[in-house]
Amino acid sequence: MSRYNKLAAAVAFAAIVAFQAPAFAADAVVAKVGDLEIHQSELDLAISNLDPQLAQLPDDQKKVAALSAAIDVKLLARDALAEKLQDTPDFKTRMAYLQDRELHNAYFKKHVVDVVTDAEVKARYDKEVAALPKQEEVHARHILVKTEDEAKEVIKELDAGKDFAAVAKEKSTDPNKSDGGDLGYFQRGRMVKEFDDAAFSLPVGTYSKTPVKTDFGFHVIKVEDKRDAPPPPFDQVKDQVKQLVMRDKYLDLLKQAKTASKVEISDPALAKAYADADKQQQQPDAAAGDAPAADAPAADAPKP
Repeated sequence: MSRYNKLAAAVAFAAIVAFQAPAFAADAVVAKVGDLEIHQSELDLAISNLDPQLAQLPDDQKKVAALSAAIDVKLLARDALAEKLQDTPDFKTRMAYLQDRELHNAYFKKHVVDVVTDAEVKARYDKEVAALPKQEEVHARHILVKTEDEAKEVIKELDAGKDFAAVAKEKSTDPNKSDGGDLGYFQRGRMVKEFDDAAFSLPVGTYSKTPVKTDFGFHVIKVEDKRDAPPPPFDQVKDQVKQLVMRDKYLDLLKQAKTASKVEISDPALAKAYADADKQQQQPDAAAGDAPAADAPAADAPKP
């Protein structure tokens, strides 16, 4: 069990809060530490507070890790109570902060996480998609060779009517030669500049009449199609869009709370820094990460 002992610090304070509370009558006892009991609800809390790296373990290993930490916490919490550490000013201050944090999180969950609807998320997705600037994409193929003379010979074969994909399979040195040199769709900036400039300037259905030189060699490029880049599918970005919706709801809650209660900071420099940060947070394009994650505490407690 010793390899799990390092978890004790990571879950200590969250676990201490839970372990001091009376257990529910129907809450199964999963372990005993002397005359103290560890209930299933406490183990579940310990599991949810595992270090992120250990949280990736298989479920059975997570349970063992969390139980080991819970036992360690229970033992030292009992000894701390015997020494009346719960009555010290430092502990009371810490517990007051933890209570505020958990109330903050509970309020966030009730008024943000639990009320976000799929319809709101889809509406926000549609709004973001509508605001996206149009970006052209090119569907191209290429034939890559080592020398300019080889590239010119390839162009002669194409001019004579040979199929581009067939020549690519025969002559190209690029790994995608088996696909006929198909590069699929790409936006400007995905390829090196010389390649980009040539591909985006060619009309659909044509190929470059002069070799295109890059650091990789000499290319002959054919443009199969051009289109406006499609937006990412809703299902692919749904979670990120949901974070945006939650962020806005969270900021609305904070705005209402700050309107009702004036924030005063005694240190002028700190007050200015806070005001600047608060203003930045309210910007529409601020990161979605400004809002608490739906599955994590909205504010971190001090580390024990």
